Amino acid sequence: MEKISVLAITKNGVKIGLSLKEKYPSWRIFAPAKFSDNSAEIEWYSEPTAEKIAELFKTNDALICLFSLGAVIRLISPHIKDKKTDPAVLVIDDKKNFVISTLSGHLGGANELAEQIAKKLGAISVITTAADVNKTIPVDLVGKEFGWKIDDDSTVTKISALMVNEEKIGVYQDAGNKNWWKADLPKNVKIYSSFDELKNSKSKGFLIISDKIFESEILRDAVVYRPPNLVVGVGLHWDTSKETIKEGLQSCFEKNKLSPLSIAKFVSLKKPQDVAGLIEVGKEMNVPIEYFEKDDLMNIQVPNPSQTVKTFEGTPSVSEASAIKASGGQLVVQKQKFPPNLTIAIARIPN
Repeated sequence: MEKISVLAITKNGVKIGLSLKEKYPSWRIFAPAKFSDNSAEIEWYSEPTAEKIAELFKTNDALICLFSLGAVIRLISPHIKDKKTDPAVLVIDDKKNFVISTLSGHLGGANELAEQIAKKLGAISVITTAADVNKTIPVDLVGKEFGWKIDDDSTVTKISALMVNEEKIGVYQDAGNKNWWKADLPKNVKIYSSFDELKNSKSKGFLIISDKIFESEILRDAVVYRPPNLVVGVGLHWDTSKETIKEGLQSCFEKNKLSPLSIAKFVSLKKPQDVAGLIEVGKEMNVPIEYFEKDDLMNIQVPNPSQTVKTFEGTPSVSEASAIKASGGQLVVQKQKFPPNLTIAIARIPN
């Protein structure tokens, strides 16, 4: 979390805020001006607390409130929108007895932050999310630390309910870090070695971890995770357009039944000036771009070297060589050509 603020509205709360500031110097502490003692560590406000909490709710990754849970709920309720965008909200009582994870426990990180603060204060953390209470797999957090993306989050609530109710859950994984669950698997969860085995199991819900596109009825009862393990090599001219690149990408990924959500990076040859079209695609898809010098690529063995490319670029391959170089793995899609001046190759980062 990059931005965390603490809101105190009592004298004891101000004291707690100052103690938190000692432990977390980057946190900002806010309190009503009526309690001002000219402390430089506190940002004193004069507007109504309802206005201040509205501002802090919208501008922070986490908000820690040092007053009663009921009051906090009343104050934040008009501003709650979605668990994917709402900040983490925690409540600490006036005597530092409890640190309560109140809002965005999983995705927002309130649960983890509550446990961390409780240890620092010698308090008790209060966590009520079912997955944590039952010590089972939090479906919405699987692979988050590795940068995995959920393909379609509309099934998360349903599969989470099946998980905490100990219904049979099947797991299939062919990509990404295998150490995504460090404890013993819950007794209702079983890993299958192939997608066909998963389909034929009698599971009620499914977790699928893959960069591949599957077509099956079980997807209605599945959460699909996309690890960032595909590297896209791009060969292009200085004037290759964003539209040409996007169309080429779509064609490659659809034809080979791969998910673009698993793109880890775009890679290409360093040119005197970066190609605007590739930069625009990277920004639009929120995918980083890495460049290589020709000397980095010229000796990499590729299936489709080109003398024409070597004449103009100084290396016999750009898309295939850069994808292999950056991934440290093997090509899953050899060079594909798209008129007038685009080539794309895809390599997979080894697990």
